[in-house]
Amino acid sequence: MKYITRRDIYIALYYLGKVMQGVGIVILLPIIIALIYREHIYLLGFIIPSLISLGVGTLLGRINPKCNRVRLKHGMIVSSLAWLWAAFIGALVMYICLDISFINAFFENMSAWTGSGFTIFQDVEILPNSILFLRSLEQWVGGLGVVVIMIGVLIHSGTAASRLYKSEAREDRIKPSIANTLKKILQIYLIYTIIGTLLFIIVGMPVFDAVNNTFTAISTGGMSIKNINMGFYNNDLFYIISMIMMIIGATSFLSHYQAIKTRGKSIFSDIQFKAMIGVIIVASLLLILANNILPIDAIYSVVSAITTTGASINPSGYFTDYNAFIKVIIIVLMFIGGAAGSTVGAVKIIRVITLLRGIYKNIINIISPEGRVINMELSNKNLKETQVREASSYISLYLIFIVIGWSVLVFYGYDGMNSLFEIVSAQGNVGLSVGIVNGEMPIGAKIITIFNMWIGRLEIIPVLVILRSFIEIFKGVIPKKTY
Repeated sequence: MKYITRRDIYIALYYLGKVMQGVGIVILLPIIIALIYREHIYLLGFIIPSLISLGVGTLLGRINPKCNRVRLKHGMIVSSLAWLWAAFIGALVMYICLDISFINAFFENMSAWTGSGFTIFQDVEILPNSILFLRSLEQWVGGLGVVVIMIGVLIHSGTAASRLYKSEAREDRIKPSIANTLKKILQIYLIYTIIGTLLFIIVGMPVFDAVNNTFTAISTGGMSIKNINMGFYNNDLFYIISMIMMIIGATSFLSHYQAIKTRGKSIFSDIQFKAMIGVIIVASLLLILANNILPIDAIYSVVSAITTTGASINPSGYFTDYNAFIKVIIIVLMFIGGAAGSTVGAVKIIRVITLLRGIYKNIINIISPEGRVINMELSNKNLKETQVREASSYISLYLIFIVIGWSVLVFYGYDGMNSLFEIVSAQGNVGLSVGIVNGEMPIGAKIITIFNMWIGRLEIIPVLVILRSFIEIFKGVIPKKTY
């Protein structure tokens, strides 16, 4: 039995072409910054990759898939390849503009698009402003999702949009149609971005810095335009605004929409938001009480980790000097992440809550009198066994890939605890680091870190689908029909 046919490939390539066109447009936007700051020598570095993306996308858009039946597997193939293409085009920009190897450029752009926030540059402050803005813009677009943004702009509502939306691990619908849902999400995202930028400017941050820091905070990307990240500013007001934006980014858009409708009254009825705030309070107290850490340092680190932002106010920019207890707490937070339906990575709070509720329900069933039926609620709905199985299977799969990445880093001679910290940060699209990630990493370590960032952002299953599809293609001739 053939699972992937030529028609499947045509359908996937057709919609991938649409996304490529969108990526080409995004890559052109930093030209505005290049012109403002008179960085004319870098213009071709943006124009050439943009034309490549637009050209290839246009050619693929001419493919006639001869079938409008878009299935979830097509969406997952498109989503998986779209992130690789976006990182490739961004890497071309940096390869042309900067003195950098292509693998390092690809690493940097995969980190930016996926909102991981790692950087291979030792000194980001010497980079052109247009390149700094490109990194921030990639995080801002990637925060919502490369495919989500593109289908919201380029693809009309319908089955295709619905499948592509779901392929990026999004289920919530603010409105009945995908088109209206995406429109509302973009509106909310833009409003918060404008508010964050204005707040930073009002309290004294330069305009360019304010725009970039808002982009990276609201998208929970965390890749800074300063060498020591937010610690550069040494200003508690900046830190507070940054934390607020990170928490906003880590809260589901459905909750934001409901909160706006009820003027904030419904936000505390969201189980994911309540759990996230609770975890922030408990983890911050643990760090403050058990270690000699300033409250603002502890709270900022906790918020950055749970929201998978990866921003830091540590003077060194790394967690190298922190003890094992702090690293373990941060690892757990980076593993959990924020709310589903937001801009965060990691496994998501709702899956952790679902798994814990499922375990508790099983325990109660075991100790209850025979014949008694135990029902348990989650978000005012009965918790189903299928939900528990989905959460447990995904978390198990997530852990398997963490172990694979961890093993590779240890193989290259890195410390066990630090390797675990780094790979959990990579797969959770966080970006907090103990210093392993840098331009001098062995190429194998770079590749596995890129892979973990990629699968973490896509929530693994689409990557497995595309890998299985490639196996199918290489096994032999692809049949023309399955319909």
